[in-house]
Amino acid sequence: MNDFSCTVKMWDSEYTVGLQHLKSYNYLPAECEQMREICDACGGLRLRINQVYSSGLEESVQKFLESLGKLNRGYLTALEEKVLSLLESEITHKESWG
Repeated sequence: MNDFSCTVKMWDSEYTVGLQHLKSYNYLPAECEQMREICDACGGLRLRINQVYSSGLEESVQKFLESLGKLNRGYLTALEEKVLSLLESEITHKESWG
């Protein structure tokens, strides 16, 4: 972050945003820590999604991964986790077989 902008991490990339476009929520220190934990969890999820996402996937699979990346929570439901794990497994096996 510099004096006039900061980097914002999103599901698909990082963006530089001018401070005038950000809104302060005046969080208490404990709330800030909770937000950091959520962001860290989302970062791990974002990494998993980016590792399997590619333009060579079927459109429906791309849309599913995109929708996971846009979730407003830092965790997956049990079903979402199973589907993502299955995709990770299938894509990893395809890549290792050539």
